[in-house]
Amino acid sequence: MLSHLHLTLRAYVMLKRVILVGHDFGGACISHAMEMFPSKVAKAVFLCATMVTNGHSALDIFQQQMDTNGMLQKAQELVYSNGKDRPPTAINIDRASVRDLLFNQSPAKDVSLASVSMRPIPFAPVMEKLTLTEGNYGSVRRFFVETTEDNAIPLSLQQSMCVTNPPEKVLRLKGSDHAPFFSRPQALHKTLVEIATLPRAQAS
Repeated sequence: MLSHLHLTLRAYVMLKRVILVGHDFGGACISHAMEMFPSKVAKAVFLCATMVTNGHSALDIFQQQMDTNGMLQKAQELVYSNGKDRPPTAINIDRASVRDLLFNQSPAKDVSLASVSMRPIPFAPVMEKLTLTEGNYGSVRRFFVETTEDNAIPLSLQQSMCVTNPPEKVLRLKGSDHAPFFSRPQALHKTLVEIATLPRAQAS
């Protein structure tokens, strides 16, 4: 996943700086991109996403979810592609739990489409501990978008990440589940446009 991200960003070398949006575990991926290509990333948006700190992995935050989220504990299924005697290779969400965990505020037609399209989440990138420096990662303008009705990454955990690793600004999508692109698409669009056009605050 991260290698593909490297290639994608290198393709933008001659273009304008980009705005990256990471959702869920994608927060770790854009964090890595911010560290590797800070001059090419104008802004980074963490959409109910894992916003890790230096030396930590998305799995560290996922473990916090598992420890505090009974619904997630019941919904997760480990995938052992290399055999039961080897470490798990991916995590899957039980289909019976998908709606309550991820799409509790989303239209039924979108839930049906998403359920068919979902695939197991590979463990390797989730387990990678990131090196994030103030000079690279810390130089990129960072924003966090909260989802208030999120059962996968509860609001309390989202707020905890923002306290530990404060972004430039926190925005909120009221009434959104873990999939705001389904449950609150117009509000999400408005929020992303707001972030895209937000000027840098003038130093006092």
